[in-house]
Amino acid sequence: MAAAQSNVQVAPDLGTMTSSNLMQPTNALSAQADVERQLQLQLDLASRQRHDGSPELAALTLVNILQTNAPPEFKRKAMLELALAMQDNKEFVKAQQIYAQFLQHYPDDQSAPEVLLRQGLLFRQMGVNTMAISKFYSVMSTTLKLRVDDLDYYKNLVLQAQTEIADTYYIQGQFNESADFYAKLLKADSPTLNKQQIEFKLIRSLSFLTNQTDDTIARSQKFLEHFPDFPDVPEVRFILSSAYTAVGRNSDALKQVLLLLQSQEASAHANPELWAYWRRRTGNEIANQLYKEGDYLDALQIYQNLAALDSDPAWQAPALYQVGLVFEQLQQFQRASDTYDQILARRAELTGSNAPPSLSSLCDMAHWRKDYIAWLQKAHASDLQFQRSNLQPPSIANTTAAK
Repeated sequence: MAAAQSNVQVAPDLGTMTSSNLMQPTNALSAQADVERQLQLQLDLASRQRHDGSPELAALTLVNILQTNAPPEFKRKAMLELALAMQDNKEFVKAQQIYAQFLQHYPDDQSAPEVLLRQGLLFRQMGVNTMAISKFYSVMSTTLKLRVDDLDYYKNLVLQAQTEIADTYYIQGQFNESADFYAKLLKADSPTLNKQQIEFKLIRSLSFLTNQTDDTIARSQKFLEHFPDFPDVPEVRFILSSAYTAVGRNSDALKQVLLLLQSQEASAHANPELWAYWRRRTGNEIANQLYKEGDYLDALQIYQNLAALDSDPAWQAPALYQVGLVFEQLQQFQRASDTYDQILARRAELTGSNAPPSLSSLCDMAHWRKDYIAWLQKAHASDLQFQRSNLQPPSIANTTAAK
């Protein structure tokens, strides 16, 4: 007779021997662990679904967890993850409702300050700025009430809430308040604070306050000296040149504009679109202001630099047109006419099927001004000839005849 097959499995550890001949005792702790493992798997699945761009699927998974008799810790995690999924799915009102339910159920939770911060950011995204500021203040008050373990983490939450208050005031156009907050933040002794960014935002705020022009100039000068490689240097130069113009320091404004137009910083090559925008805006606004004030030579210098920046007709033609106008104001009519010829020489590019209507109109205006200059020069020549003929003494023949 063949030997009976052993029903005992080799156990990896002492105390884990099992046999098919014996009924295994029910272990309540083991069953609970299995339930928790399944819940954790569902939470992990929902998180992956959300990060993979499927917040709707994540929401379904999380709602299933919340509808079970899951332990409170799993429901807590599911509620937070569900709020994030709603936010990712642009269902902002539902996200706010879930955040509010979380704070109602877990008012003393260690995550409460971060939830409040997220609520504030979401309210601001929804355009409800007053509620946003209220939530940011709540971050600070709630943190003070909690007994926290990771003190640095909560300090950073408070610091971020303060920066968000300043940013929200700036978004609302309350520049006195935003400038005040940014200035206070710069006094904070925190290595985690991006002081370059805060200083830049302070300069932005001050630039909108007519009674802070001197401070704007001083801070902008210092900023350009200390942070020459900051990505938003072109905007700071724009702010500084505008401030100089506002107080009548046109030569200083011109210097800043030319530095911007002629700069070759590495950041200009790294972000050419940003630099192109601020070069065009700064050059045009300051040059136009100088032109209005009758400072034609300085305006001419800026317009010529603008025209030299890029040979693309959409960029160059408008700048050349302004150059022509300045030459007219300086009564250098031939140079003005020659400048309009440069525009008309590229008529095919400026009036092509892909060209915007404004460039076609620019060609028409350049042609009209060129004709006007020709008429003006002809009229001026006729007037000079007429004046000379009237100034000539009468001829002898005419004098004799008169006798």
